[in-house]
Amino acid sequence: MAVPPKRPPRVMRVCAKTWVTPHMIRVTCVADWIAPLGEGIEGAHFKLFLPRPDQSEADFSTQLATGPRPDMRTYTIRHIRPQKGEIDIDFVDHGDTGPASAWARRCRVGDVAGFAGPGPIKLAHFHADTYVIAADMSALPVAAATLNAMPRDAKGVAFFEVLSLDDRQELQAPEGVEVHWILHTDPAQPATQSVDLIAALPEFDGSVQTCIAGESSMIKALRREIINRRGVPKADAYISGYWKIGLIEDEHQEMKRAEAAA
Repeated sequence: MAVPPKRPPRVMRVCAKTWVTPHMIRVTCVADWIAPLGEGIEGAHFKLFLPRPDQSEADFSTQLATGPRPDMRTYTIRHIRPQKGEIDIDFVDHGDTGPASAWARRCRVGDVAGFAGPGPIKLAHFHADTYVIAADMSALPVAAATLNAMPRDAKGVAFFEVLSLDDRQELQAPEGVEVHWILHTDPAQPATQSVDLIAALPEFDGSVQTCIAGESSMIKALRREIINRRGVPKADAYISGYWKIGLIEDEHQEMKRAEAAA
């Protein structure tokens, strides 16, 4: 069977922007093609294509269609409102050092960006006795969406590493999931607190599912702990490195492909 061609990136328009917390910017985008995506895809990833500063909409649309590829980063659908044709995208505010953070900081209502995807939801089915969630701020959107989608009688723990205590958010977590906020003020240094806290948890009783994402060194340590030491089946353990200290996204993705092929 022939593989259908990938859908080319589509254009969406900024309709709102706010700082959810001091280091998290929420950009709301709208487009007619968002409505058919439907409900229930919060937490799915997509490719975000970014225009150059002061690039015209016509020039950006042409570049999306014919190349060269604009700056691209991977992001998460935080909320979708199909009836309005809107999605929310949460960006960690890193200042102007990266193209996505810089775009989120400067964009205004009416500006455009490109969208390709979405990919699959990370935890599409919930069947565990215990859930373990962990994320730094880059992965907070997928973790928050997962908590919101869980059965309301779910039990487990969640650890979130944030840049300041003011970056804590109101989350729609089940009452049986204990949410812990951890202060990690220097993202240039590997985070270890979530690793230590999860390693100190009692042995799991019954089935386990995880949604764990963040910086690569934390992910490697938690993959060893969750899969190798505790024996959680890989099919039930979403554990993904979203970025690596010192690498831009393209370099990090190349590193992940090389590790997967090894």
